[in-house]
Amino acid sequence: MVNDAQTGLFENNSTNQNMVQSDARRPLAFRARPKDLDGYVGQTHLFKRYPFLKSRNLPSIVLWGPPGTGKTTLAHILAERSGLEFYRFNAVLGGIGDLKKLIASAEEMKKMFGKEALIFIDEIHRFNKAQQDALLPHVEAGDFTLIGATTENPRSSVNRALLSRLQVVELSRLSSQEVLTILETTSKKYEIPTPPMALDFIADYSRGDARTALNILDLVQRQNAELGDKPLDFNQIQKLILENARDYDKDKDRHYDVISAFIKSMRGSDPNAALLWLAVMLDGGEDPVFIARRLVVFASEDVGNADPMGLTIATSALSAVASIGMPEARINLAQAVTYLAAAEKSNAAYMGINQAMEYVQSNCTIEVPNHLRNHHDHKKNYKYPHSYEGAFVEQTYTSGSTPKFYEPTEYGTEKKIKERLDKLWN
Repeated sequence: MVNDAQTGLFENNSTNQNMVQSDARRPLAFRARPKDLDGYVGQTHLFKRYPFLKSRNLPSIVLWGPPGTGKTTLAHILAERSGLEFYRFNAVLGGIGDLKKLIASAEEMKKMFGKEALIFIDEIHRFNKAQQDALLPHVEAGDFTLIGATTENPRSSVNRALLSRLQVVELSRLSSQEVLTILETTSKKYEIPTPPMALDFIADYSRGDARTALNILDLVQRQNAELGDKPLDFNQIQKLILENARDYDKDKDRHYDVISAFIKSMRGSDPNAALLWLAVMLDGGEDPVFIARRLVVFASEDVGNADPMGLTIATSALSAVASIGMPEARINLAQAVTYLAAAEKSNAAYMGINQAMEYVQSNCTIEVPNHLRNHHDHKKNYKYPHSYEGAFVEQTYTSGSTPKFYEPTEYGTEKKIKERLDKLWN
């Protein structure tokens, strides 16, 4: 059997027994992982809501919950309680060929020694359809017990056919008090001198993620080891946390949440909040060109003709950011963001094109009137507005009655637009 240390793909419990658990080089989150339910903190609702978790005859399940809530730890504990041969597979590193090898190894173990297998697949949502399909007949036949773990809703990330053969077990985000309990227990067990205020601070900053909290405590332990007899005090630990605890993802929920708050702050004319979210994105490594593109859209969608300069400012910022790059581009972005946030707002143009598109899509082909066509005998009937006083002459520009898509507001420059259109057409 090839073990995890050699391939990084899968392991079983027979090889794990040969590994030195007290190895200080291993992450603290790994070393501190509880081995039984007595040491498992949080998720008190699980065994009431899913009583089958206490059974040795465990069904195939998928553990779904936020990062650092104990999915992997629970899988290990359930495997230990079940008495089954435990195999762990890494869905990120392993392909379908590796998965088939693991399944074959589990089946061989069962055939030779009568030992039933439990296969734990971390981040099962990263499996493609072919990999999930490879599991299906074995799970259906009960060749082994499957435990999957995912941070994404399995109802959308796991194939329906496979999901129908799994019990979904939903884990909750840990409370600050539960994370604090884990930190206190771990710091005492591994003799990591940490001020109580610092443990509270770590618990708060981890936002319910025990792994994040233990990784910070691990950093404290390593820093303490370097300092020798003088461990870190609260202020030093606080600084360490602030430098390492911020997170930002570019393609998941936080990315979309932050850009949403950013846009809504500008729409709400709050330049200070908009600058805050801009700083969060830039600090997190967000592409400044992506931000500038969103400003161009915002300038037309939310500022519109109330302040036509908004689009000029936004497109200039996009050009500048693309040419200059970070860190100087933050200044161009800040100028555009504060201008757009403070500008008069109108979504009349945005609403107008939406209504016009809906109208076109709900009607048959809309014909162009003869006098407006490019080449037509009736082209001579077209009245050239510049030949008339005020560069305006009343004539029809559509083949029928056209809804009033554009409703100018009373704000900024658009107020003058409204006054002119009312004068011309009413």
